Amino acid sequence: MRPGVPEDGPGPPKLDTTVASSARVNNYWQGGKDHFAADRAAADRAVAAFPGLPAAIRAGGPWRRRVTRFLVLDGGIRQFLDLGAGLPAGETFHQMAEALRPGCRVVYVDHDPMVLAHARALRPRADLACGFLDADIRDTGTVLAGAARTLDLGQPVAVVLSSVLHLIPDADRPSAMVAEFMSAVPGGSYLVIAHPSSDIRPEASAGMAASLNETVAQKRTYRDYGQVTRFFAGLDLVEPGVVPLPRWRPDSADEASAPTMAWAGVGRKR
Repeated sequence: MRPGVPEDGPGPPKLDTTVASSARVNNYWQGGKDHFAADRAAADRAVAAFPGLPAAIRAGGPWRRRVTRFLVLDGGIRQFLDLGAGLPAGETFHQMAEALRPGCRVVYVDHDPMVLAHARALRPRADLACGFLDADIRDTGTVLAGAARTLDLGQPVAVVLSSVLHLIPDADRPSAMVAEFMSAVPGGSYLVIAHPSSDIRPEASAGMAASLNETVAQKRTYRDYGQVTRFFAGLDLVEPGVVPLPRWRPDSADEASAPTMAWAGVGRKR
């Protein structure tokens, strides 16, 4: 894979702007510009169920910065595999990581056509190893083979699943998928998860799921604390463990008090 360019192959399929997309809905909540009328309508319906949702989504930006800082400075990580990269409205992992330690390598994986269109338009610096892979993250073999063109899978990797596991139903065995990724990376690697919950704000979660599953192409499965924690089976959880997202190593009281309906955690492979 050439840095900054998706794998060679056919261009992304034509965007269907009449059906809401999870990546575009999330971008709208973050305050981005990559969305259409159907996405905004779906997003606004969900906000009616949980008015604090936009603030909760935006709390993910400071959380990603804190996680990246921990991984690079404390964990010694120089490689990131971002599974289900989406359309971030703020800093990306390669921007945050390189600001901390030049030479970090990142591979973004997604198969949303708009995400891929942006990947083709994005041109990071030529000396920054940054790859984009057009693949469904459930196809672990394809993802790992493609990622290996940019990353050295013999060295520690941060495997990031930020707000994407809830788009994988239980029937598709998400726990087994996570275990396959972690078995492919060496000791000293990390697993990073942020996952919308079913139990932090149960009524809001139920209302959001009902609304979004009617209007967005990708269906949601919100999970509780125990279900999210089990994704880290066999790993050493980094303090403070699996916690409401704003409470994972906040830098200020304001960050810690942000509204949320997501669990977050980081685990280290022995």
